[in-house]
Order: sequence, then C-alpha cells, then structure tokens
Amino acid sequence: MMKATWNGAILAESDNTVVVEGNHYFPADAVNKQYLQESNTHTTCSWKGVASYYSIEVDGQVNKDAAWYYPSTKEKAKNIEGYIGFWKGVKVEA
Repeated sequence: MMKATWNGAILAESDNTVVVEGNHYFPADAVNKQYLQESNTHTTCSWKGVASYYSIEVDGQVNKDAAWYYPSTKEKAKNIEGYIGFWKGVKVEA
C-alpha cells in the first residue's frame, strides 16, 4: 500500500499506483481531494502531454503546485491519464 503524506495529513493511499519516471501516480479515487486546490499552473511533457497542478492545503499551510495530473495524455501515457502524482516535500512511501 503506497501512501502520500504532507504536514501530518494522508493525501492518498492505494495499492494501485502506477510508477512512471520514479514517481508514483495515484488513482483519482484514492486521493483525499479535500486537501487539493486547483492551480492555474500547467507544464508540458514531450511524451505525456500537458500537466495540470493542484496546491495542497493542510491546517492553513499551503504547498503550491505540489500535486499534478494529466487530464488528457498522449497515447504513450494513457496508463496515467487522470492519475495524481506528488512532489515538493510530499512523502510517498509504502
């Protein structure tokens, strides 16, 4: 079971993460969305497509753009479409 935590809160838990480039992507239904805030940030990956971001807020503290997802991926990354990854100090561990 993989778990993503930040600032004492469990952001996501799943046995069905997908690992791409060393990052665990969690299925959307395994993520506690109460901690996520939509961000206007977008980046582009040459083989995955355009990523959208969430900032994470726990107990009044905000971790800007600390989660990302690909709402519509390119063909080679369809296995992570809609899945959510974490970084910027979010611990992802078994």
